[in-house]
Amino acid sequence: MRRLLAWSVPALALLALTAAGGQPPGQGPEFPPELVSFGPPSPQPLLAGTGTDTWDRRIRERGWIMREGDQWHLWYTGYNDARSDSKFLGYATSPDGLTWTRYPGNPLTTTGWVEDVCVVRHGGMYYMFAEGRDDVAHMLASEDRVHWTERGSLDIRRVDGQPIAPGPRGTPTVWIEGEVWWLFYERGDSAIYAATSRDLRTWTNVTDEPVIARGPDAYDRFAVAVNQIVKYQGRYYAYYHASALPDWAEWSTCVAVSDDLVRWKKYPGNPVLPVNPAMRGASSGTVVHDGARYRLYTTHPDVRVYYARTR
Repeated sequence: MRRLLAWSVPALALLALTAAGGQPPGQGPEFPPELVSFGPPSPQPLLAGTGTDTWDRRIRERGWIMREGDQWHLWYTGYNDARSDSKFLGYATSPDGLTWTRYPGNPLTTTGWVEDVCVVRHGGMYYMFAEGRDDVAHMLASEDRVHWTERGSLDIRRVDGQPIAPGPRGTPTVWIEGEVWWLFYERGDSAIYAATSRDLRTWTNVTDEPVIARGPDAYDRFAVAVNQIVKYQGRYYAYYHASALPDWAEWSTCVAVSDDLVRWKKYPGNPVLPVNPAMRGASSGTVVHDGARYRLYTTHPDVRVYYARTR
């Protein structure tokens, strides 16, 4: 009973809806091959840091790839420690998701800190959720994908309405379900939490306990953070990166499934992309459907693509 009392009103309503049959049950296997089985990576990076004295000498963390019609869009984080201790936002486009052209006006931001980005389109606007300095999540908005307006740090509250404890609240990942915005965030990569909002100003935890915790298996024993939520055949899938090492020296890409966005089951075959020593542990995986099948992109420490083995 104590655990039940930790759930907020939005979560309880969603669980009741599911139990009553108000939400269609998932169809097919919990982990269909097209979402968890991918071929080898592209032999060369599709996009990488320049390696020269530019603002994006290196790129890192989660970039975001969006396909709209025949155009592909990529937002990424670039940095050059010799120039600045901050991280800035870059943009590139592609006709096929494979050959990318950097926007000539890069970087899109020249102040602040923009890292580990997630982009959603809603009501004719683009909303970007990103880490700022000290891993504090913030939001930006744009009408054209290029010019972004800072909207400030996310106000995340406990179930009782009080602010969550100070400290990191990073890798913000957003999913929109009807009129409700869902935010998945990590605190020091130690666990993943979920909060909801209807006004994009205040986010309230659905529970003050993690919705995805580390372990108990070795592959995600020391760190977890959600990269992306997708919906497929009536179920929700969280692609997340994880580390099996206490110093986070290597990362893998993993998957979990849920019927309600709150209770998650990890894929027994995790990680779907094991650590690849030749690529320094490519991670921050997200999937994009290209019209024929899913592609899984990793964007750290460079951009690579993997194709689903089955359609």
